[in-house]
Amino acid sequence: MATDASPKYRTPDFHPEISVNPSKTKETTIHDGLEFWQFMISGSIAGSVEHMAMYPVDTLKTRMQAIGASRPLHPAGVRQAFSSVLKLEGPAGFYRGIAAMGLGAGPAHAVYFSVYELCKEFFSGGVPNNSMAHAVSGVFSTVASDAVITPMDMVKQRLQLKSSPYKGVADCVKRVLVEEGIGAFYASYRTTVIMNAPFQAVHFATYEAVKRALMEFDPNSGSDESLVVHATAGAAAGALAATLTTPLDVVKTQLQCQGVCGCDRFSSSSIGNVIETVVRKEGYRGLMRGWIPRMLFHAPAAAICWSTYEASKSFFQRLNDSNKQDF
Repeated sequence: MATDASPKYRTPDFHPEISVNPSKTKETTIHDGLEFWQFMISGSIAGSVEHMAMYPVDTLKTRMQAIGASRPLHPAGVRQAFSSVLKLEGPAGFYRGIAAMGLGAGPAHAVYFSVYELCKEFFSGGVPNNSMAHAVSGVFSTVASDAVITPMDMVKQRLQLKSSPYKGVADCVKRVLVEEGIGAFYASYRTTVIMNAPFQAVHFATYEAVKRALMEFDPNSGSDESLVVHATAGAAAGALAATLTTPLDVVKTQLQCQGVCGCDRFSSSSIGNVIETVVRKEGYRGLMRGWIPRMLFHAPAAAICWSTYEASKSFFQRLNDSNKQDF
């Protein structure tokens, strides 16, 4: 959440069939054969697996975006950043701060799906294919989930820095609270929300376009429920959305890592102020630092997230079918 807005926040396909079990005192709405809490768990599992699997690439992105914050520096490529981490810190260097992401990704995804479903039910007015209601619900869910993951994302990025002064998650949280106050955990929150708006727009538009193209290319071998179709479309959408929103991701990294390991400290959380500082020191290319690892992160991350999410849904669908038979 992460953290970058990403395909991990893909909303579940909505089907017009709604089954209500009259035998229960409290009605349970079921979409796509699953209950509300099962979507939450499926999304939480998918997001956690996605972030854990792609964490080393995320570390490279953070290093590349923060490395020139306080002084002009020659551009550091992916290979250079990779070699530096491996040589100086070993394989463990790629996983510094992973505990923070582990603590934040699951809850953030659970919040996203729960808020989305609640808002969708409220705004749709009984019309299942209400696109505007889905869009508005997506905005509310993104704002809520970012509020959950942003503090842990800040901790994660500070731990990812070279020569990070923090011993671990608990030490980082304690020191930031004492030295900078609770506001430091949300210094990049506004930037994160603003970044996620275009990210989600580009991602969903690209996802649907690629999915339709794949279906038209070979309508006999795939279906709308095909994992291959979901993963391929999600990977393309994630890569494009990640690349286009890299400048805002650079701003987010600068705000979250300010004052640590030589990174500049900003007088305010103004996006314009950070952009001006980066451009003045490194030119406009500084706003695209880390775009390659960011793209390499979100492309496979989307595929992993979709595959895990669909697998979790299938597990719950089989579980529900088994319970119905027993009943």
